[in-house]
Amino acid sequence: MNEEKLIEDIKKYGLAVIMMEATDYLPSFAFTIGLWKNFNHPELISFGLPINTLHSILNLGGALVKKGVCFQVEVNYDDFFENGSSQFVQVDPECIKDYFGYAIWFNQTSNFPAMQLVWTDRQNRYPWEDGFEEEFKFIQPLLDRNAAFKFLEEKNLGVFTTRQWLEEKKPILRVVHEEDGDWQFLTGDQIPEDIRIVALEQMTIHDPTINELFNLEYGQVAERAFVGDKWIRSFLPQN
Repeated sequence: MNEEKLIEDIKKYGLAVIMMEATDYLPSFAFTIGLWKNFNHPELISFGLPINTLHSILNLGGALVKKGVCFQVEVNYDDFFENGSSQFVQVDPECIKDYFGYAIWFNQTSNFPAMQLVWTDRQNRYPWEDGFEEEFKFIQPLLDRNAAFKFLEEKNLGVFTTRQWLEEKKPILRVVHEEDGDWQFLTGDQIPEDIRIVALEQMTIHDPTINELFNLEYGQVAERAFVGDKWIRSFLPQN
């Protein structure tokens, strides 16, 4: 990212849209920079659609803000899609640091509001409504309600941990996200006979700092020396 160009674009257009391509594990997303500083309006973010589409809808949102529109939560908007509605939800402040890196840099703080544009499925249902299409469930994380469990999988997903963590309350110091999607939460002193299976949510309930690894890619490992230490990420050796 050319930071000088970013600043110039915001000066020229009032805002910029930062786009992040999807990976094998993480969904695409895009967010605005400049709406808060220039128009006193929360920044906007949206997930899970092709990058060009995300760019277009957030540019449109920015254009409406520049005209004086102040988006509200729990209101249906038909401005963004030919077929289908959208709503905004308020982004939990706890999630700002996870997605708004350049906006934090530009604003020189993470203390700014943001709203997420949430789109409907092909039956015009929102993710929180019964019957929402399963295939779209994990490409549009809802940032107003999942701060205590940020992972993209089901809360009851079975993951590997150790007897030492379960029985002796030893800390998790190594986390592996396998290429096949399996998660390992390890104490570092285990042997194969110590491996146990628990629900993913249990890991975050007992150690909220595990949430910091919600975006650990397939084939990555994260290690630390103690709870509260910075996670050091690397890729697993290729076979």
